[in-house]
Amino acid sequence: MSPNKSIHDKLSDLASNLWWSWQPEVTAIYRELNPARWTELSHNPVLLLREYTPDSLEDRARELVMHSRINGAYRRWQEYMQSTDTWGDVHAAVLGHRPAAYFSAEFGLHESLRIYSGGLGVLAGDHLKSASDLGIPLVAIGLFYHEGYFSQYIDNQGWQKEDYTVAQPANLPLQEAIGSDGTPVVITVDTRLGRIHARVWRVDVGRIPLYLLDTNIAANSEEDRKLTARLYGGDQRTRIRQEVMLGIGGVRALAALGINPRVIHLNEGHSAFAPLEVIRQRMKHDGLSFDDALRDTSAAGVFTTHTPVPAGHDRFDAELIEEHLGPQADDLGLSHETFMGLGRVDPHNPGEPFCMTVLAFKTSRRANAVSNLHGVVSRRMWHSLWPYRSEEEIPIGHITNGVHVPSWLAPQIRQLYDRVLPANWFLRTGEPDVWSGFEHVTAGELWETHQSLKSRLIVYSRRRLVKAAQKRGVTDEELQRLQEVLDPRVLLIGFARRFAPYKRADLVLRDIDLFREVINSTDHPVHFIFAGKAHPADDHGKTIMQRIIKLTGEDPFQGRVVFLDDYDINLGRHLVQGVDVWLNNPRRPLEASGTSGQKVVLNGGLNLSILDGWWAEAFDGHNGFAIGTGQIHANQDIQDTRDAEALMRALREEVIPLYYERDKDDVPQEWIRRMKRAVRTLGWRFNADRMVMDYVRECYIPAAGSLSCDMTVMP
Repeated sequence: MSPNKSIHDKLSDLASNLWWSWQPEVTAIYRELNPARWTELSHNPVLLLREYTPDSLEDRARELVMHSRINGAYRRWQEYMQSTDTWGDVHAAVLGHRPAAYFSAEFGLHESLRIYSGGLGVLAGDHLKSASDLGIPLVAIGLFYHEGYFSQYIDNQGWQKEDYTVAQPANLPLQEAIGSDGTPVVITVDTRLGRIHARVWRVDVGRIPLYLLDTNIAANSEEDRKLTARLYGGDQRTRIRQEVMLGIGGVRALAALGINPRVIHLNEGHSAFAPLEVIRQRMKHDGLSFDDALRDTSAAGVFTTHTPVPAGHDRFDAELIEEHLGPQADDLGLSHETFMGLGRVDPHNPGEPFCMTVLAFKTSRRANAVSNLHGVVSRRMWHSLWPYRSEEEIPIGHITNGVHVPSWLAPQIRQLYDRVLPANWFLRTGEPDVWSGFEHVTAGELWETHQSLKSRLIVYSRRRLVKAAQKRGVTDEELQRLQEVLDPRVLLIGFARRFAPYKRADLVLRDIDLFREVINSTDHPVHFIFAGKAHPADDHGKTIMQRIIKLTGEDPFQGRVVFLDDYDINLGRHLVQGVDVWLNNPRRPLEASGTSGQKVVLNGGLNLSILDGWWAEAFDGHNGFAIGTGQIHANQDIQDTRDAEALMRALREEVIPLYYERDKDDVPQEWIRRMKRAVRTLGWRFNADRMVMDYVRECYIPAAGSLSCDMTVMP
């Protein structure tokens, strides 16, 4: 640490690395400089510091008596970055000189960097953060979306509208990636219709460098400059061009940076073209045949599939493949039909489109689903790729998703953890014994802490509702009503996620008379907070959302059921930290894993969920609540009716009575026992440190040391 650095320099250095985003004491420094602007600037320290000169910041820090806090934060960051005493130094040393490369179409790291849409991106962001904390030699590759994913607003008819805001790289913690030749990296990818160029940005996520490709440069045509503008925007042609840049362009960017990864990890099929570029490079530089290069590359490949819905896997017709991958096929020495076969379940079926998931399976020797049940579903879904094996022998395992504890844990709850868990517990979150001490938290202390977080969520919700209503031009009377919605004494249930129809956001409304009775109970009322986005092209999802939004304005639901618009990481953080119960009712078995409920657990909330995804392997009868028994009816309508009845039964017979069962001090002792049990039994299992350690032990280390002749390449 340089003793000559000014306070402004130190805070600017800290802002340049997203490590600060999971350090509550560092976040607090930025917030306290100017709380109002901090909120207005989406918690972006780069923009906040731009409003201060070095002298004015020095004065402000002196006024707030911050110098020692800033110096301490800066010193801790330097020690963190330079430390060699990490789990990865012991367990992943083989990756030290040739790291694992993690490819993903989106990364949810912080609300100020809008290159994510939902669960997949947030999972990828948590993967990087835990890899950093554990000291895993890993680099990450994605795309820089100037317009990101859309901002959501709701019109006066309750219909979702989308808006896009252009982000300026200078306002974000981005720097130009410098190649091994000392110049900024610019890569090119050839298609049949021309060459696409991309520059490369670097984002530091603690110890992990994330490289983002950006086609918005002068060398490209106007069409290609917009190629990386929006996440999941545009048609199939846009999608394949983005995925070509992510996969092929990403590997070329690593080569230009002088990085020769030992493991290629594909997070979902969007990046499945990456192994093809590795194969091309091996053929060119090492003189290998295509088959030998495929064998070696596949041996070092790891593929994580997230989608249990067949329609969710990218498929492209032969014309799009030829237009965009034709030059790659030429370099690989493959005919068009042979190349198409790499993405077909049946390589010889000319009518079958090219599937990115199939390509990922064929070029990655290790494949995993993201929960135990999802593994079962995936083996069944892709059985035809291995027609001569029984379903149980299909080589798709599972590593259940987890969440990055420091990113989602409320500071108030962390204080409890610090007091009752072992010293430096946050360095050992994947160890079961570390969490047993949570039983020592007193019931009253845990309850009061939770109630303070719940009250904070309600105040935050009222503020958001008022702000959204002002944009719609509502009456003063309506604004006053919104400032009084929700009651901290009432059971509060949260539902927030993507509004895909299979997630059934309106399942609780299926018997509207019964729902009205539950909401409006005199003795044991219930309040609901809904949030989430529907894909811009998903009118069915938007219709479900509209029904809920219209309900929030009707008696007796007004003030008791609310919808918060523009769901993002910041809103998600408030929700998972403040609700009493997290509701999740997808149509089983279509929830691959789900991680929002895991974040709720860390903060003492309880889950009420269908036995799907992670909850199917987490629920033990006493650490939350289950909807139904996990049985699936062949008729979807019957299944939905059955699940809706089970949901209302669980609410009325278990959740509500237990919440309102109080002792003489108005403390729900049995409820708190479930809160404690949830943290103790689930905290260590469903966190990202455990998840990343599993990837290292089960995938990265075996892949890094693979003998390429160990397994037979699929046709």
